[in-house]
Amino acid sequence: MANPSSAPQNAALAARIRQRLVDDVAQALTVLQASIREHLISLLNEVAPTREQQQLRRDAWTLYEQQKEHWLASVLKAWQAGLSPVVERSTNVSLPNQLELVSTETVENRMLASRMALSLMEVAASEVNDLRKRLKYLEGVEELPAKDTVHPEVLIQVIVEQWVACGLPLESWTLVNEMVQHHVNTYWRPIYAKCNAELVSQGVLPVIAFEPRAKPRPAPATPYPVAPESAPEPYAPGAAPGWSAPGGAARWPAQPAVPGWPSFAGGSAAGWPAQAGPGAASQDDPGWPAPAGASAAPPWLDAREVGVLDRVGRMMTGVQPVQNVTAAFANVPSQRLMTALAHRPVLGHALAGAGGGFGVGVEAGSPMLGMVLVERLAGELQQQSAELKNLTQNDNEKAIIELIALMFQSILQEDRIPPGIRVWFARLQMPVLSVALADPDFFNRLDHPARLLIDHMGSCALGFDASGISTEALETEIKRVVQVVEQYPETGERVYQRVYEEFKEFLKRNLTQKASTQKVVGVAQQVEQKETLAIQCTIELRNQIKDMPVRDEIRDFLYKVWAEVIAVASMRQGGQHAQTLQLKKTAVDLIWAASAKPNRADRARVIADLPELLKSLRTGMSLLGLSEQNQDEHLKLISDTLADAFMSKTQAIDMGQIQALSERLANLEDYFTDDSAEELPLDAQSIEDLLGIDASDLDVVTEGGVEPGPVMMAWAQNLSLGAWFTLEYLEQRVQVQYVWRSPIGHLHLFASVVGRSYLIQSVRLAAYLEAGLLVPQEEASLTVRATRSAMAKLEANPERLLA
Repeated sequence: MANPSSAPQNAALAARIRQRLVDDVAQALTVLQASIREHLISLLNEVAPTREQQQLRRDAWTLYEQQKEHWLASVLKAWQAGLSPVVERSTNVSLPNQLELVSTETVENRMLASRMALSLMEVAASEVNDLRKRLKYLEGVEELPAKDTVHPEVLIQVIVEQWVACGLPLESWTLVNEMVQHHVNTYWRPIYAKCNAELVSQGVLPVIAFEPRAKPRPAPATPYPVAPESAPEPYAPGAAPGWSAPGGAARWPAQPAVPGWPSFAGGSAAGWPAQAGPGAASQDDPGWPAPAGASAAPPWLDAREVGVLDRVGRMMTGVQPVQNVTAAFANVPSQRLMTALAHRPVLGHALAGAGGGFGVGVEAGSPMLGMVLVERLAGELQQQSAELKNLTQNDNEKAIIELIALMFQSILQEDRIPPGIRVWFARLQMPVLSVALADPDFFNRLDHPARLLIDHMGSCALGFDASGISTEALETEIKRVVQVVEQYPETGERVYQRVYEEFKEFLKRNLTQKASTQKVVGVAQQVEQKETLAIQCTIELRNQIKDMPVRDEIRDFLYKVWAEVIAVASMRQGGQHAQTLQLKKTAVDLIWAASAKPNRADRARVIADLPELLKSLRTGMSLLGLSEQNQDEHLKLISDTLADAFMSKTQAIDMGQIQALSERLANLEDYFTDDSAEELPLDAQSIEDLLGIDASDLDVVTEGGVEPGPVMMAWAQNLSLGAWFTLEYLEQRVQVQYVWRSPIGHLHLFASVVGRSYLIQSVRLAAYLEAGLLVPQEEASLTVRATRSAMAKLEANPERLLA
């Protein structure tokens, strides 16, 4: 067996392995050279979609014919130069946080090479990682140099750089990129395997064991429910009551299931029906029987994906197709695996800094730096997943590790999420893996707190625009969330539930921070308060006087005018303000004055109080902003009604009823409820007239849509703040973000990317959802799309689950 203390012999062996790796890759490159030529010729014979594309193909073939030998020689020469001990040692003396400015072209080449290397790692992660470990063991180092030729990205980067250096434009590389990627994935995996086999024959680490390194655990700053021996100080920002219970225990409400959605695990949905058509069964294994007692498949899985899961279950159980994923994954994870996962190496040591620890060499804080960090972290995650697979005790654990890895691989490749935020998503892979291993129901529950958290953070980042939360604020909050999850891994599902609630509180505070949005939110809150008060006041008046002999003219005036007067006064001055109480008393006085007056004393009282009553009525209508002409019309109608009451011989209203009504109206706010489903009579002009506020930046959506059903009404009340939608309004399609829901829940505010805001009531919102006039920009949530991406890769290569 090789001895690490024998430095000269070990160095010679390591150098020989690197030389063999380069020689074998060079032989494969000669095959690639001919394949590229054939590929470019075949493209010339095809019809290009555009004239520019045809010209690009022609130029690429011409230049390649001229430079292919030069390109091949340049790549081989650069690879050999990379084997020089001087080059290797020079990479070790650079400071870990040293930065240098390089050209945009160089960074693009590195990013392209990193993506190709990641694709190779999908099929050859174990071979590449094992070779790296054996070379580190031979040389007695913790990390290999960043420019070591053993790294696939180093070899691939030379291929791309020399392509450009020979005069071939980078645009032409797009014509051959897919073919080159296929060549690398096919030829390089056995090359790495042969290098490992030679080292094993020399006695170098025949068995590679996972060596966990202790992960530093900072002192807890927030009392997340881990039942510590001594509780820390309460968490101030956004803390909610009921965080912890006596004795360190915490009570968490169960997540409600989505109405009408069949369960993906257990419950009423025991399995899936037989699927006909393409994708239901593979050609090499057709005609699998459907699971017994199967019911409808989840709506986010199609027939092909259900077939893939069925094949996964058969592969894992060995005999019968599984009835759900939980049944296939149900097992108690090994203690060795969970211990290794808890003490895994810290992902991205230089993540908190400028990125120099990754050897990026670009300006700190730039988008290119973020992209390179994402690529590097994705590689580290693949390496950790491969190491953890070596510690599994059964195929279930391997499958869970692989599925989580594939899901996060898809998330990290989502180009629309800013790179700086994707970096923190990468840090969630291992904590989520811990939850999935302990609770395989994670794959089945769309309402699992971990999935909800990832989906909500992703929906805020997708379609990101400066009109909402600033990039820095959103990234800082996501960073805080991830660090809390990492700090309390043993808490499992509960910590995800807690940080998810805190993230939603963060959105409530920050989505309306923009000055224009704050103004609109202030307007919307006053509008809702006024209109809700008016509706509730109308309902209360109707209930109280329905059995009283009140003239229809007075009823209409009270319902349509005076209810709004009381609402506006209550909103502006408070329900118990002297003027508000006087206006409430005016309603009672009007009802009594307009009733029959057979008694002489009552008629005298009405005549004496009439000037004050008319004055109070005019004051209230002025509060609404009614014109003097409209006021005169209402007062004339009331005067005529009062005159008729003097001549009426009908029964008078009992004074006990009048007294009860007066007490009820005085404390009207005590009887208000929030369950009104009526649509408020809103428009921008009435907002300006009633509230005296400029509503020029606000569109009140009052038309359009179709009659909504109960499902859409429920959906309208459960939209996620921060999510992006496409709104079709007044024959225009605009991109909007859901930024505010009123406290009562009747009003919803959407902010557009051009600065306008759209106020929509719940009923109208549901109508727009029903009609497809308000459509989420993402058809499926982030984790659902990631799951589908994993399914596609498993369909192409199901055996990778157990590799």
